[in-house]
Amino acid sequence: MKERKEKFKRNDTERNFAEKREDVIAGRNPVTEALRSGRAIDTLLVAKNSASGGVVAIIAKAKEKGITIKEVDSKKLDFLCAGENHQGIAALAAIKDYASVDDIFALAEERGEKPFVVVLDEIEDPHNLGAIIRTAECAGVHGIIIPKRRSAGLSYAVGKASAGAVEYVPVARVTNIPAAIDMLKEKGLWIFGADMNGTECSKCNFEGAVALVIGNEGKGIGKLVRQKCDVIVSLPMKGKINSLNASVAAGILMYEIAKDR
Repeated sequence: MKERKEKFKRNDTERNFAEKREDVIAGRNPVTEALRSGRAIDTLLVAKNSASGGVVAIIAKAKEKGITIKEVDSKKLDFLCAGENHQGIAALAAIKDYASVDDIFALAEERGEKPFVVVLDEIEDPHNLGAIIRTAECAGVHGIIIPKRRSAGLSYAVGKASAGAVEYVPVARVTNIPAAIDMLKEKGLWIFGADMNGTECSKCNFEGAVALVIGNEGKGIGKLVRQKCDVIVSLPMKGKINSLNASVAAGILMYEIAKDR
């Protein structure tokens, strides 16, 4: 009897989790329709050993759209879908539609301000992305640019970590970050890349149209992206640890830029 009660308790927990996860689309037909409708999907989850005819077709469609595909254990899908018949496949959809880079510039123009953009070079932790979005909203950033691949997307976890800021900060996804930086330069923005081997931020002039580039949690800014930056900027480090969490570093630098603006 005790074992049965515990089972029901676990099932209730899973159901409650799923009720909060509005970003989970479960089952072959729902996922197919989401892909057909053009809904923004970050990741396609496929249960191991389930790539049969119908699933193969869905995977092919997702690949055409550049969607990340991950093979996962069936138990993970059971948990995410909270008992729904997922048929070996589920999609994690963005909780908010992605903006375009033009939308970011339109917001700056609407506010009568010079553009302030944050470019994230492969930030993979959804909590870091959510925290950066939250700080960006508070610091007056007009928008954030992320890559389509090797990056956290606008998932449930990101929305939660952003404390609602995801509703107010345009997030644009691009195929190529270096190409996006070139476009920002053409529009007159100065590109500041964050790295521990750079000019101390207090010595930099952040007036005018600015883009701040924050690199991956482990690798930092990619080599090509670094080469595209006009200035490499760093934070003073007084302790024995020589780096900060990506979202913390991003937050400090965003406010350094906001001071000059």
